[in-house]
Amino acid sequence: MPSPLLFPTSVVGSMPRPDYVKDLISEDFEVSDDQYRNRMEGAVRSVVALQECAGIDVLTDGEWWRKSYIGVIAELAHGFELSLNPADGRPWTIVVDKLAPKQPGFIAQEVKFLKQITQRNIKATLPAPALLGERMWDEKLSSAAYPTRDDFVRDCVPILRREVELLRDEGVEIVQIDDPHLCLFVDPEVRAKYDDADKAADFAVDMTNQMVDGIADVKLAVHLCRRAGARVRGEKNHAGGYDPIINQLNRLQVNHLTMEFTTPGAGDMAVFGKLRDDFEIGLGCVNC
Repeated sequence: MPSPLLFPTSVVGSMPRPDYVKDLISEDFEVSDDQYRNRMEGAVRSVVALQECAGIDVLTDGEWWRKSYIGVIAELAHGFELSLNPADGRPWTIVVDKLAPKQPGFIAQEVKFLKQITQRNIKATLPAPALLGERMWDEKLSSAAYPTRDDFVRDCVPILRREVELLRDEGVEIVQIDDPHLCLFVDPEVRAKYDDADKAADFAVDMTNQMVDGIADVKLAVHLCRRAGARVRGEKNHAGGYDPIINQLNRLQVNHLTMEFTTPGAGDMAVFGKLRDDFEIGLGCVNC
């Protein structure tokens, strides 16, 4: 669905959480369900007002309803437990059992509230299936349910696809799939860790395509994030232009790519000439 604006502006999705929101979602912060909802609604109203006052055209709720952006899958499906990552001691949502639907429409409910408080266009965001595989599968803890990482990723697809369908039915303008995992493959050091880096990148694309195949009446987008920490690269930022994954990007069955250029070493906009002509490009140029 084309925008009436030549260059509409948007946030990628998440917005930095102030301390009072961090407190609200903390496990140690005790409030009733009604108190939690009332306070979070107030917080979301504030971040929406911030975007409106800044002149943003396509809004999100900052993803503030989610205690963890990646961990939101545990709201959509059974099969996860909260553990601690042995590498750094941080909370870690890990798959330990076969997935089964839990709360389909959890993300769609975010949109339902957002539509009540703004007249501007709305974007909803979901993690890519391969990203979940990268972050949430562990060889020791997960293998009884899913012997391989790819087995787990395949089972994430129908859970996420159902959420895309419900978001479309809720009337959201844009559904954005976030895939920093695919951007791992721009880095020669990361590519060297795979027996076949292109095959792994192709698998990530195939899973995203299955997630959105045949879904119409909503703009579908993929966000390519360069900054998020990941299993094979820790928290460091890896250089490398988008050229190594051009073939994969051109296979994505989406209307829009948001490509990050705030990270040094990400290359320049000459790469746009190598992309399909029908892509709408979001140029990520400000780091919030």
